[in-house]
Amino acid sequence: MERVRKYWNKPSRSAYVFVAPSIILLILFSVIPLIMAFGLSFFDVPITMNTAKFIGWNNFVEAFHDSRFLNSLKVTAIFTGLEVPIQVLGSLIVAALISKNNKRNKFLRAVYFLPVICSATVIGIMWRMILHSNIGFITAAMQSMGLGKINFMNTPGLTIYVVSFISIWRSFGISAIIYVTAIQQVSPSLFEAAEMDGAGKIRQFIHITVPSIQPTFWYILMTRFAGALQIFDIIYVTTNGGPNYTTESTVSYIYSRAFSSNSSMGYASAMSVVLFIIIMFITVLMYHRMNKEE
Repeated sequence: MERVRKYWNKPSRSAYVFVAPSIILLILFSVIPLIMAFGLSFFDVPITMNTAKFIGWNNFVEAFHDSRFLNSLKVTAIFTGLEVPIQVLGSLIVAALISKNNKRNKFLRAVYFLPVICSATVIGIMWRMILHSNIGFITAAMQSMGLGKINFMNTPGLTIYVVSFISIWRSFGISAIIYVTAIQQVSPSLFEAAEMDGAGKIRQFIHITVPSIQPTFWYILMTRFAGALQIFDIIYVTTNGGPNYTTESTVSYIYSRAFSSNSSMGYASAMSVVLFIIIMFITVLMYHRMNKEE
């Protein structure tokens, strides 16, 4: 035991003991399911997983001939195109406005961050009630102003924008707070020197703040892209993919094919692999671009 204690007592080795629980959880709930998904994608497997028939690449071929899967990719792309720019750029501007440590800004940070700590289920139910076509507060307010009744949750072409707004509202705070932390690390002397040279707040923001927080910008961009491409919880609670699959994301369709009455774990795994490759490809491109700029 003494030899074991001396071996692990060195800081370079004892660190592995502290990170071991996280590594074990990562392997159990990320690495192993990922490997299983790759393996199952080549088989015809029911949800009970009591039989498995090897079918090679047939699941992948079926996926790219499945109009509903292709539509889900389109919906996911639209959602990502709506959420990511507003999330990344909008939260940056807001963070610059509330970065100084005073009582007003601290209160605003808490307000922006409040939806982040709420569950997607609570947020989804709340917004469904607010936007309900019969009892919703916003619908009633619009009718009182003579604007007519709008069914926000059941109008093709409109609902995807509503869902995108809810998702942005929910996670906007975390991006803003991360930006605030990064902005506060920028040396105040840079802003003082720029102010002495006659640079206004906007020029300081463009030429000092933005270049100084480039790593944080790329981190938020990559994580928001990955998160938007995997959107599921808000859609499941608010619209469940409707109306007519106009808000059905790729993960929503994968879930329905894996756990519905016509479930096929092999086919769902194949679609998961396709989505994984798309996310990995975009992430690698962004990471390469980030390293190139640095």
